Amino acid sequence: MDSQEYYRLAVTRNIGLVTEQEQDKLQHSRVAVAGCGGLGGREFIDLVRMGIGAFNLADFDEFSIKNVNRQIGAMSSTADRPKVEVMAEMAKDIHPSVDIKMFAQGITQDNVEDFVANADVIVDAIDFFSMSARRMLYRTAHRLGKPVVFAAPLGFSGTMNVFTPDSMSFDEYFDINDDMDLFEQLIAFTVGVAPRGTHWRYMDTSKVDSSDHAGPSLACACNIATGLLTSEVLIILLNKRQPMAAPYFMQFDSYRCLYRKGKLHWGNRGPLQRLKRFLAARKFSDQKAALLKSITQ
Repeated sequence: MDSQEYYRLAVTRNIGLVTEQEQDKLQHSRVAVAGCGGLGGREFIDLVRMGIGAFNLADFDEFSIKNVNRQIGAMSSTADRPKVEVMAEMAKDIHPSVDIKMFAQGITQDNVEDFVANADVIVDAIDFFSMSARRMLYRTAHRLGKPVVFAAPLGFSGTMNVFTPDSMSFDEYFDINDDMDLFEQLIAFTVGVAPRGTHWRYMDTSKVDSSDHAGPSLACACNIATGLLTSEVLIILLNKRQPMAAPYFMQFDSYRCLYRKGKLHWGNRGPLQRLKRFLAARKFSDQKAALLKSITQ
């Protein structure tokens, strides 16, 4: 069968939740996915299965055995292979006609505008510790008028944040600036992602290893976060409702059976958020030296 007949059959079960006209719009949409790890890979594949027709895909890393517990592209057969190549092959196996532009160097100053410019929605799945690349992505998206959707797996939970051209910017919401060191930026990021942090009660934070840029993460939490993010991407592309844009936030925790949604009117600048940032910095103070050392090596 030809590619259009294959596509029509492959997305048949979408119809009823989206219309034929909306499905056609998805086929002619482009999403830029920055990162192919625990979240980015799953988000990318789910968006491919939803029938989005074109992608920009960025990641500079290779799969390793340590990725197997949570990354959909990580298998014994893909160890030491570039993530963007593996994920592109998986996507082509699902929808052979999908258009993928690969950015195998990841997000850089030289390519970030090209990565963002022709996309309808940007997905932030950049490594948690890579704040410089993340802030560069958001600044570029804001300047070019593109929405960015971000999700995080925390414990047994998933979170979601959305930044649109009309919402608070990333730096405004998280209260991050160039005068802050990486530790201070990450503390602000951690507290702002989940202001009502349902996961803190049961997560063993002693297992966070800043020197290796690693922390506890489960596949089930990646699935929850992926569901939140991909739903919002589809909603934005089809203009189903207003996006849950900053200063709104959400977190769903399957372990504690809790759903938290709220609005930080002043972002991380509010007095309660400042207190949380102070307490979080004190809690993780033993990680600061190792983290700052890791970025100078």
